[in-house]
Amino acid sequence: MSNYATTSKNPGPLSPALSPDNSVKNEKKKRSIIPKIFSSKKSERVNSEEEMFKLDYGDGAIDIGKGIASRRQAFMESTPTIKKSFSERHTSSDIQSLNLSNFEPPMTLPNETKNFRIFTATWNVGGKTPNNGINLEDFLLVEDSADIYVIGFQEIVPLNAGNVLVIEDNEPAVKWLTLINQAINKPSRNNSDSMFGGGSDHGSTKGSSKDSKTLPFFQKPSLKMLSRNLRPLDSSLLKACNCPIELGSRERRLRKLNEGATSDLENMIISTNEQYGRLMMEEFVSISELASSKAENGDMMKFKLISSKQMVGLFLSVWARQELVPHIGHLRVSTVGRGIMGRLGNKGCISISMSVHETSFCFVCSHLASGEKEGDEIKRNADAAEIIKSTQFSKICKKPNKRAPERIMDHDRIIWLGDLNYRVSLSYEDTKMLLEDGDWDKLLEKDQLNVEREAGRVFSGFNEGRIQFAPTYKYTHNSDSYTGETVKSKKKRRTPAWCDRILWRGNGIEQLCYIRRESRLSDHRPVCGEFRVAVELRNRSSKFRKGYSCAAPRGQFEDCVIPKRHSFYDL
Repeated sequence: MSNYATTSKNPGPLSPALSPDNSVKNEKKKRSIIPKIFSSKKSERVNSEEEMFKLDYGDGAIDIGKGIASRRQAFMESTPTIKKSFSERHTSSDIQSLNLSNFEPPMTLPNETKNFRIFTATWNVGGKTPNNGINLEDFLLVEDSADIYVIGFQEIVPLNAGNVLVIEDNEPAVKWLTLINQAINKPSRNNSDSMFGGGSDHGSTKGSSKDSKTLPFFQKPSLKMLSRNLRPLDSSLLKACNCPIELGSRERRLRKLNEGATSDLENMIISTNEQYGRLMMEEFVSISELASSKAENGDMMKFKLISSKQMVGLFLSVWARQELVPHIGHLRVSTVGRGIMGRLGNKGCISISMSVHETSFCFVCSHLASGEKEGDEIKRNADAAEIIKSTQFSKICKKPNKRAPERIMDHDRIIWLGDLNYRVSLSYEDTKMLLEDGDWDKLLEKDQLNVEREAGRVFSGFNEGRIQFAPTYKYTHNSDSYTGETVKSKKKRRTPAWCDRILWRGNGIEQLCYIRRESRLSDHRPVCGEFRVAVELRNRSSKFRKGYSCAAPRGQFEDCVIPKRHSFYDL
C-alpha cells in the first residue's frame, strides 16, 4: 500500500515516448495532418493529391498518386452537374431535347401504288341460256389476261311472273358461271365453237329434249354448291376485315388463304360427285370435265371466284387472280329491286363492295326502266338515284380510325355497268339515216344518257369512254339486222340505241378499251371495257413513330452531355 503510494508520488525516470516534449510534438503533428486530409477547400487543405500521398506513403507512391489524381480530376470535369430542383432539371438546356413532349406523332408517309387491270363486261342475254360446246374466251379477251374480271348479265331468265313472283331459276346462272370459269381458267379447245364473231344460235329458252326439268331433283345443278367450289378454300376470310390491326393476324390470314390451293380441284370433284352423283347436265360443261381438262394441262386455277349474286334476271360475278386473293377483304353484297311496284327484282341492281389492298371498290350491275317514249328517261334517272340512295353495305371494319364504305359513292373506285336502257331521242327514220351514213357523233348528241349527264340530272361525277361502236340494241333474233329492218309493224319496231353501257367514278382509273362484241344469242350485243386501276398498297413503315429513329435535328443534342464510362484501374 505504502509502496504504491510512494511510487505514484515519486515516479522513476520517464521514457522518451512519454516525455512531455515528445507528446507535445505528436499532438502538433496530428493537428497538422488531419486538416490536410479531411478539411474543405476553404480550410488549409493540401494543394494537391501528390503532396498528400507523399506525406502518407513516401516518395515511392508519387507516380501512382499522380495517375489516380489526374483520372479522378478528368472524371469530375466531364460529369455534368445534376440539378436538385425538378423545375431546374425540367428547364435545363442539357436535357431539354429529351423532353417526351418533343416527340412527334406517327409519320404519315404516302402509300405506294400499283396498277392492276380490271376487265368488265355487260350483256343482256334476253332470257336465252347457252347450249353446250360454246366458250366465252373471245368475249372475255382471255389472251390479254386481266387481274380482276367483273361480268354482269341481265335477263338470264325470262322476266315472266313465275320467275319474278314465285322463285328464281338458278340453272342459267350455273351455266354462265361454269362457262366463265372454263374460259378464264383453261386454254381453249380446238373443237369447241365460239359464240362470238357470227354463227348460228347457241342459246334457247325452252331447252333441248334432255331438259334438266326431266332429271331427278338431286341431279339438278346447285348455284350455291358450284360457287362454293369455285371460291378460295377459306372464302369466309374475304368477308372479314383485313385491316392491319396486328401483324400476326394478317400473317395467319395470308397463310389460311394460301394453304390448300393444290387441293381445290380434288375437293371440287369430290364435292361434285357427292352432290350430283357424278351426273351433271349435258347442256353445259360439267365441273368434273373442267377439272380433268386442268389436270391434262397441268395447270391449276389461275382465277378464283370472289363473289356471285343473282336477283331474278340480274347476275353479277367477280373473279380475281389466285395471288391477289389474300389481299382482298371487306367483301359485301347488296341488292335493290326497282321492278314491279318499285320493289321487285325484275329491274334494279346488284352491288359488290370489296377492298383490294388499301383501296375500296364497288361494282354495280343494273337493269333500269325500259321504254322509248318521251319522258321514260326520267324513270331511269329515278331508278339510278334510288339505287344510290338505297344501297347499304353492312358494317364490317374493325379498325377504329378507318371505316369500310357503306354507300356506293363512298368508295374509292366505282364501276357501274349494265343495261341502262337510255335511248336516242330521234325518230326511227332519222336514226336509220344517220346509221347508214355512219355519223355516230350526231346520234350521240341525242343520246339520252349523255344529255342527262351533261345536265347533271343523273350519274354526277361518273365518266364514260368514247363510244366508237354501233348501237347495241335492238337486233332481230339470230341476225345482224336491227328489228326495224325486218319488222313491218311500227309497234314492234325499236329505234337503235346504246342501251348497254359501262361508267366509272374515282381517281386512278384509266380506260384502255371500250368495245362491243358480236354474238347473235340475244337482241343485245355485249359491251366490254378494260381498265388500268391504281391501287394503294399498305405501307409497313408508317407504323413507326418518327421519334424512335430521329426525334429531332442533330444539332438539338449537341449541348446534351452524356457521362462517359471510366475505370480507375485502367492506367
